[in-house]
Amino acid sequence: MATGTEPSSHTGATGVHTASRAAIPARHLRTDRWWLAPACTAAGLLAFIVYSTWRAFANADYYHAPYVSPFYSPCLAENCHTMRGGPNWEIFGSWWGLSPALLILIFPLGFRLTCYYYRKAYYRGFWASPPACAVAEPHKKYTGETRFPLILQNIHRYFFYFAVLVAGVLTYDTALTFRDEHYAWGHMGLGTLIFLVNIVLIWAYTVSCHSCRHIVGGRLKHFSKHPVRYRLWGWIGKLNERHMLLAWSSLVSVAVADFYVFLLASGAFPDPRFF
Repeated sequence: MATGTEPSSHTGATGVHTASRAAIPARHLRTDRWWLAPACTAAGLLAFIVYSTWRAFANADYYHAPYVSPFYSPCLAENCHTMRGGPNWEIFGSWWGLSPALLILIFPLGFRLTCYYYRKAYYRGFWASPPACAVAEPHKKYTGETRFPLILQNIHRYFFYFAVLVAGVLTYDTALTFRDEHYAWGHMGLGTLIFLVNIVLIWAYTVSCHSCRHIVGGRLKHFSKHPVRYRLWGWIGKLNERHMLLAWSSLVSVAVADFYVFLLASGAFPDPRFF
């Protein structure tokens, strides 16, 4: 008696019609708008890629005292704007003629590219691997992350350490926003509030990372013998449950912080001051 689930005879086919698939004529059985989520994800990521590429290569309008764009901090080249008390670390000499943002963005970009959530996001959104749950991918074969270049995803844990350093620098930048345009302390503007929200979201996204959770509580055979690490592991686990939300929130907030500095530096309007 035929059950309709015998292996397909399309031995030369790919995707859903491979020999190991069930003999179901339809590509999938979902009736909802399953394509909407990966399409929105791809659109959101593409918008950020276009914006961040423009800002990274612009090499202009990234500093307006006391604010420095998170895309350009720390500034590692001599061709940076002089930021009084700011993150001017002239590691690269005058020979570097490109935008200084290209020297630093590789670290937060590498951290996000190799992030477990972002992998899922752009695998589904751009590569359709797979496009959605219960929807077969169209590719001929699946090798996972065992071959180049996807095997490089395994260095995510090392990018985490750099991400912590970058977040530390951005925390310092946020503290400097409590100055006015003359570098006098004790002032707060709209930019200060934007930077505060941004740094909180960046730290929340960074510490909610799976690698951070493993560093804090991994390889422990007895949680009872490590109560501090166990408590930290529990807190990070709560944040990890919202890792997707924090990934998107921090992505938006860092773009908003950069765009706000761009508006101030380009003379669009003055920074409103609360005190």
